[in-house]
Amino acid sequence: MNVLFAFIAGLLFGTGLIVAGMANPAKVLGFLDLAGAWDPSLALVMVGAISVGLVAFAIARRRSMSLLGLPMQLPSARHIDRRLLLGNFVFGIGWGLAGICPGPGLVLVGAGSAKGLIFVAAMLAGMALFDLLESRATRFIGRSKSA
Repeated sequence: MNVLFAFIAGLLFGTGLIVAGMANPAKVLGFLDLAGAWDPSLALVMVGAISVGLVAFAIARRRSMSLLGLPMQLPSARHIDRRLLLGNFVFGIGWGLAGICPGPGLVLVGAGSAKGLIFVAAMLAGMALFDLLESRATRFIGRSKSA
């Protein structure tokens, strides 16, 4: 049952990205081009998504179980640190260069887009590189504590 609802949620999310134009890199780059031919239409999409998210999180905070009977798992971190800022910076650079972020990238792969496939391959390579560096840093910190 959980897999079915996850599939339906993903399908709804992907459809929303297509309808809103978020899976069109040219439209996204037009939104990001503040000094040129700025296209503000995606700002309305973002305001709508933020509004829905605020309501959903407000309801979720009051619950201990999801509608499917699973424990509610909400983010608990509230601090802004160097890692968060660096991740935001890298995400923004990638979004600005490609006009694609992870959700629309997967939609583009599903649509057979070569640009989407290249983006998702680069995203997965970046995630693998992060995991590699993270595991090395963890091992290095572990060794230096025991020395």
